[in-house]
Amino acid sequence: MKRSLVFVLFAILATPAAAQTGGSPMKLKQEQASSFAKLALKGLQNEYPNKPGHVLNEDADNKTPKALHPAFYGCFDWHSSVHGHWMLVRLLRRFPELPERKQIRAVLAEHLTAKNLQIEADYFNQPNRKSFERTYGWAWALKLAEELHAWDDAEGKKWSKNLQPLTDTLVARYRAFLPKQTYPIRTGVHPNTAFGLAFALDYAKAVDHKALRDLIEERARTYYGKDADAPARWEPDGNDFFSPSLMEADLMRRVLPAEKYVVWLNGYLPGIAKSEPKTLFTPATVTDRSDPQIVHLDGLNLSRAWCMNGIASALPKDDPARRRLMESAAVHAEAALKHVASGDYAGEHWLASFAVYLLTAE
Repeated sequence: MKRSLVFVLFAILATPAAAQTGGSPMKLKQEQASSFAKLALKGLQNEYPNKPGHVLNEDADNKTPKALHPAFYGCFDWHSSVHGHWMLVRLLRRFPELPERKQIRAVLAEHLTAKNLQIEADYFNQPNRKSFERTYGWAWALKLAEELHAWDDAEGKKWSKNLQPLTDTLVARYRAFLPKQTYPIRTGVHPNTAFGLAFALDYAKAVDHKALRDLIEERARTYYGKDADAPARWEPDGNDFFSPSLMEADLMRRVLPAEKYVVWLNGYLPGIAKSEPKTLFTPATVTDRSDPQIVHLDGLNLSRAWCMNGIASALPKDDPARRRLMESAAVHAEAALKHVASGDYAGEHWLASFAVYLLTAE
């Protein structure tokens, strides 16, 4: 498996022309997709170890992960299970002849039933669930809904319909919460507001949900529109899997018109045309891939890469920052992709989803 990862990395780094034109040179191969699919299939039906994030309201709430979340009980935690399902759908859409296709469909059919997904939706409407998975898990669930919505497949359409109660619940959660969120959360882990807005905005655009789209765009401009000189030199923190500064910039390229975005970005990250600050352009060092917090930094390198590619795609072809970002994205990808299959479940239960998102970016 690791040999195939190295092979893909060689292909990534051997295509500088793509970086020069601004198109991402990072493309997923079927052999690599198969390796990633195996990691997800292993995790999605693995109930333990499990970190449920579950608030007990009474004795009757003391249940197993599978009883609480019959669709999304595996992969250590709810959000990782959700984006593991997203990844399998994404891989099937991109590689219909994937060797694992029958097993993937069997797992999706077992998990994404109308009954299971209604239970998942109902969970959010119980007492003391208001902040459950806000907004990281919400965002990945909408990314799964977006992927199923775009899939011209009979089973995919059925699963999309089954998912609708949960999708509707989370859209309602966004619409209720965002007007009350006065300040964005600028962390490098799950509650990061920019990430939650970016994926929800992608969903709103894909399904033409105008009310959600208008709300997210207004919130993004309010939270971030006047930001300048981001303290990116302080990054990373020791357990980041997001770059707060890059995630914000990747959101704003979805929100601002191209000419306004360039002006905003130059004020927000004024050194990027010179690959500064260096800490932002240097991949994070991961010292222990069996540590569930330290291994977050492999995810940071992957998400930095996808953010850098996204930011670069919104810049003019002659903008010097564009090439610097593309080059750094390739270096960050090289640092992380070979460790997705590390042999330790601490990273293997989730990193493949980040890798697939990076390598299949549109």
